[in-house]
Amino acid sequence: MWIGNHTQFLDEKIQPILDKVGSSVNARLEFSRGLMMLVLEKLAADIPCLLYDDNLFCHLVDEVLLFERELHSVHGYPDTFASCMHILSEETCFQRWLTVERKFALQKMDSMLSSEAAWVSQYKDITDVDELKVPDCAETFMTLLLVITDRYKNLPTASRKLQFLELQKDLVDDFRIRLTQVMKEETRAPLGFRYCAILNAVNYIATVLADWADNVFFLQLQQAALEVFAENNTLSKLQLGQLASMESSVFDDMINLLERLKHDMLTRQVDHVFREVKDAAKLYKKERWLSLPSQSEQAVMSLSSSACPLLLTLRDRLLQLEQQLCFSLFKIFWQMLVEKLDIYLYQEIILANHFNEGGAAQLQFDMTRNLFPLFSHYCKRPENYFKHVKEACIVLNLNIGSALLLKDVLQSASEQLPATAALNEVGIYKLAQQDVEILLNLRTNWPHTGK
Repeated sequence: MWIGNHTQFLDEKIQPILDKVGSSVNARLEFSRGLMMLVLEKLAADIPCLLYDDNLFCHLVDEVLLFERELHSVHGYPDTFASCMHILSEETCFQRWLTVERKFALQKMDSMLSSEAAWVSQYKDITDVDELKVPDCAETFMTLLLVITDRYKNLPTASRKLQFLELQKDLVDDFRIRLTQVMKEETRAPLGFRYCAILNAVNYIATVLADWADNVFFLQLQQAALEVFAENNTLSKLQLGQLASMESSVFDDMINLLERLKHDMLTRQVDHVFREVKDAAKLYKKERWLSLPSQSEQAVMSLSSSACPLLLTLRDRLLQLEQQLCFSLFKIFWQMLVEKLDIYLYQEIILANHFNEGGAAQLQFDMTRNLFPLFSHYCKRPENYFKHVKEACIVLNLNIGSALLLKDVLQSASEQLPATAALNEVGIYKLAQQDVEILLNLRTNWPHTGK
């Protein structure tokens, strides 16, 4: 306020006198510098008395930070002049600041995780805002980290900023451990609301940290860290090279641990749904593929009744998880599930049975007209995710002439002359030659005169 109140007088009365005698002195800045000396003297005298009263010390730091911000942004105080940040950077005071910052951050983490709304998204009713489905505790935690960054970013030395960065990394690690503990209580219900909320939280924190890694402030800190590591020989040449070339970031260790947790949680969900789907497929596995009526004997093809439990279970679980997981997580989930499902249907249902013409046609109808379309909401060509099943259906449903021809080609093929072209011609790209031979032998509708 003193600076503001004197600005007009200094600019209009004092500055012209200085200019007249050819002085390069800026009256307002010199006045500010003089006042700042008084502030620094007072701080140096008062801080030792406040160090061990957490609330007063915390209040002091808050006031100093606000004071510094206003001094630089409103009154143009230069960064090169002495400032309060130098006093906060002195060892005893700085260590106390770090300790208090950690203490209050941990208290906030306790309260945000125990709050009733901890796992609910603030934006759950606003669809276009709620794409990440971020639970309240994760958003509050990242805001807390952002505020800490804002508090320390104007410290005068890189080494002090790096100590704060370490504090932030410790807090991320602490929060990850807390999330893991809550998740372990929920493992009996991996499709439940809270389990999904924890997974969304882990994903959100990893995403935000990856964004921060590209922020200029953190890139500058990475450069500073590089110099410290190089001096202390604390990293291998490879790690130094990755940091220097920006291949890795200051948050990589945190992000990797969060990604691992995310993968473990998704795997548990996929395994759970896959078990349910296998249970629901028991009847379908026992279908009599050998003795089903051919297409010409049926007025219209319809879904096998034994496939209904399998498809209903799948549909319900996909809908449930699409609603509870954010888009990127749900995409990983259904793709992991489809990969397992494709192998399961191929090995446990197709390779474990023999098929007459009607059985092969029925299998193809169930897969291409009923199973694959379940996923058409999530991708344009779902059949491309079921390569084993899709290609097995092609082999089982080849007309008799093409099947005989393919059999001959495969029998005469050798390592030097593989039958790749013949397989590609009928649409087989994934299955190996031996697999196709096995599938051809599962067909029962060969002519009696032929092979």
